[in-house]
Amino acid sequence: MTTSPLAAPIPPMVARACNLLLGSPAKAAERLATGSRTAVYRVTLPDGPNVIVKLYSHTARRNALTEATAIRAVSAAVPVPRVLGYGTTSSAGATALVTSDLGPGTLGSAVRSGSVPRLQALRDLGTLLGRMHEAPVSTSAPRRPVIETVASLSQRCPSDVLDRLAPALAIITDTPDGASVVWCHGDPHLDNVVLSGARQTRHLVDFTDAAPAHREADVAHALVMTDAHSQWDRHALLGAYPHAVNDTHLAAWSAFLTVSCWTHAGPGNNRTIWSNQLTELSRRTPHLFRPHPGHSHAPQARRRAR
Repeated sequence: MTTSPLAAPIPPMVARACNLLLGSPAKAAERLATGSRTAVYRVTLPDGPNVIVKLYSHTARRNALTEATAIRAVSAAVPVPRVLGYGTTSSAGATALVTSDLGPGTLGSAVRSGSVPRLQALRDLGTLLGRMHEAPVSTSAPRRPVIETVASLSQRCPSDVLDRLAPALAIITDTPDGASVVWCHGDPHLDNVVLSGARQTRHLVDFTDAAPAHREADVAHALVMTDAHSQWDRHALLGAYPHAVNDTHLAAWSAFLTVSCWTHAGPGNNRTIWSNQLTELSRRTPHLFRPHPGHSHAPQARRRAR
């Protein structure tokens, strides 16, 4: 006689979210991702399709309420998961968001498997960002000032690295807060695009950091997170993006976000990857970085003169 393995226990907060927000018990739960203040589960209900449950800790500044607001704000402009429920799930202030489950296939996994060419995927991402940036921004939507974003990085970034970034920071912080403000995704990359349905429609997902902000910040984030620095990669993404961007601001945001990724990367291979990208970016755009003390630009000048 054989016995089937026991199902993994359903986390209490997942069960509570389903009961409170959907009025339904959870039959099974599979953890998909865990962050410092969030956890995401694919949940099977007794009746009906699976759903995605995203839990936010009470310490999360952006939470289920802000994410649900962003999804609904852009839903008429770009394909997104359907919001099924959201709200507070504990007396301490933890929140949860329940959305439709679009399936496991992402644009990133399609590129890695070879079923979608990389350049096509970058064009798809550029198109999606362009559509999202056309969504109307309500005057009541909370915005994060640029200076606050810079201040947040300064709390973790080594002072000498931040000092080298001063020229790029000057460009970013001198930008008026009202300039080119659109609904920004906040973390646009190929694995935050899910392919769903018979036509493999591209859907943007994971709006944790979505908020009204400068369009150049979102486009730069897409370039940095997809490592789209070659001429062909940049042309694919930017060529599909239908709106005008300020190239100076785009370059400054790319430098800022690369430093941010380097700062938040853990030790090991991931930190090395971002360190290499930071070195390459400072070589390509030296005007956005202060030189290391004692370093001369003469060798670069000689190479250009050859």
